[in-house]
Amino acid sequence: MDKTLLIIKPDAVKKNLIGEILKRVVGAGFKIIGMKMLWLNKEQGGKFYEIHRGKDFYDWLVDFISSGPIVVACLSAADAPAKLRGVVGATDPKKAAPDTIRNLYGTSVGENVVHASAPDENPQREIDFFFEAAELHNY
Repeated sequence: MDKTLLIIKPDAVKKNLIGEILKRVVGAGFKIIGMKMLWLNKEQGGKFYEIHRGKDFYDWLVDFISSGPIVVACLSAADAPAKLRGVVGATDPKKAAPDTIRNLYGTSVGENVVHASAPDENPQREIDFFFEAAELHNY
């Protein structure tokens, strides 16, 4: 089984969508093997989104991810990174497929309720950012 990372962003936490999002993810066949709630400071947010440094949306992204609590979940499934991207939908909720998480709950490209590791951007790096090996439980 492959692993990937899901972040339930501050906009979704504020709207109390944690349970609904997790229900959809588990219903799609993912196993949650690690999960926690935390609040990143701007330095941590900047390190997490380092791949986007220098892009015009970087500062906004860092400010947003550090604006409130988030829930991070390490998920396991066959072809997990690609599968999760299909479940969450396109970054722009207006372009996301019907019944995907972003289509249902996102309000804009920025406030799109979740982050899902991109298959081509090293999901393991993102998992390692939030979790130590002892915090992940295959069962």
